[in-house]
Amino acid sequence: MSLTTPALLFPAISLLLLAYTNRFLVLAQLIRKLADEEKTHHEEVATRQIELLHRRVVLTQRMQVAGVLSFLLCTLSMFALYLHQDMPGVVLFGASLISLSLSLIFSLWEVLISTNALNVQLEALRRPKP
Repeated sequence: MSLTTPALLFPAISLLLLAYTNRFLVLAQLIRKLADEEKTHHEEVATRQIELLHRRVVLTQRMQVAGVLSFLLCTLSMFALYLHQDMPGVVLFGASLISLSLSLIFSLWEVLISTNALNVQLEALRRPKP
């Protein structure tokens, strides 16, 4: 394996981390908005949304940690390969790919919860107003 193989992951991981950061910022905005609405009136929908948002924040944290770990392991892999330490470089690269895969799994899980949260909101909109 050459030094360029792990280097190919750098742009992908960087873009992934940027996307995760954007997701986190959107979650923060949603939580702040929901907190403001909760102050004025307490609803069952808001309670369900808060629980889903909490789960999404935890998953976003996990996917960011796994993404950063993937980036770090990829960097260490390149460093090992630079020092002509082929076996540690390959192992670190493999660990980087596993960490990246975990990050993507957490991301998928968060998307599924996000979809569920939207369905909760849609259910509330469909209910007739008293």
